[in-house]
Amino acid sequence: MTQPQGRLYGLGIGPGDPELLTLKAHRILTSVPAIAYPTMESGKVLARAIVASFIRPEQIEIPMPLPFSVERSSQPYYDRAAEDIARHLSEGRDVAVLCEGDPMLYGSFMYIFNRLASRFETEVVPGISSTFASAAMLGAPLTYRNDVLSIMPATLDRETLRDRLAVADAAIVIKLGRHFAKVKAVLEELDLFSRALYIERATMPNQRIRSIAEVAPEEVPYWALVLVPSQTRPQ
Repeated sequence: MTQPQGRLYGLGIGPGDPELLTLKAHRILTSVPAIAYPTMESGKVLARAIVASFIRPEQIEIPMPLPFSVERSSQPYYDRAAEDIARHLSEGRDVAVLCEGDPMLYGSFMYIFNRLASRFETEVVPGISSTFASAAMLGAPLTYRNDVLSIMPATLDRETLRDRLAVADAAIVIKLGRHFAKVKAVLEELDLFSRALYIERATMPNQRIRSIAEVAPEEVPYWALVLVPSQTRPQ
């Protein structure tokens, strides 16, 4: 008799505060036999750290080493991670892949999804994105009425970033890190600097909200973003 395959879950675990985990994500996380999560080149395991208190000792853990730098191709890393996960699924074990924020919004799970969803039964559990959590932490309404929100990575080249910001009603620039100086210069060029709000590690214990004018470029982490809220005012 053929052994039934396991089910693949893409688990959105939110921006950092464990209390922002959805009930559904918590149920799946605490019941599956195996969990997978990205690990950074530095050895940090942010996704696992967010939900560490919910992980049971008997659960199988599948680390996924991934490069978080544009200079290195991530394809072979995702290929290896997908095959590690596929082995457990083929042996009949359900696997939940942890993903910070929402799995389908700049989420690392998308690359696992693209490799395995056609081979295994898959369910994606939405999570709270750091982009929207940041607006809540900053107390900044993003959009009103017919406003259009643009989300863009700071890794864009300067011209593209400037062109996108120039036409945005409201914008969120993510993945700041070493690109902060470029983003700051573009905001100043477009006269958006006075509207821009800065936050890093939203909802985490080490969250920081600072005046963007006081931020030193060399201190900006990858998990930081700039929010430019709408100028529209509700009636």
